[in-house]
Amino acid sequence: MVALMAFVCSLSACADDQLVTFAQLPVEAQNTVKQYFDEANIAFCTLDREFLGKEYKVQFNDGSEIKFEGDGSLHSVDCKFRAVPDALVPEIVRQQVKASFPQAVIVEWGKDDWGWKAELSNQLELKFNSKYQMSGIDD
Repeated sequence: MVALMAFVCSLSACADDQLVTFAQLPVEAQNTVKQYFDEANIAFCTLDREFLGKEYKVQFNDGSEIKFEGDGSLHSVDCKFRAVPDALVPEIVRQQVKASFPQAVIVEWGKDDWGWKAELSNQLELKFNSKYQMSGIDD
């Protein structure tokens, strides 16, 4: 019982985000931020050590945030009220959104439990499978 409690406590201790510098992000994550966002607009960066890995988050002064896997690959990007940079969303997804919702833009894009999701400026949430085919809509 004592060992189980120690294990549970160690998991919760790892759940806290740790502040890190931009330079401590994986190189791929740094390059993504430099290419598509204003590095001067960064409010803070964090490292979240999870049981099976780690995740980095870059929070911007305008409320936007971008999350990266431990290796620096994109996990999700949330631009709040402005469009996610086109290059961060697969072309096939952008085409489907433009064809079905021509007045809307993608303001959030990222991994979901079973694939990917895109939140649009019209408040619709679109679900995509691992091959980027639309699999559902949530309003």
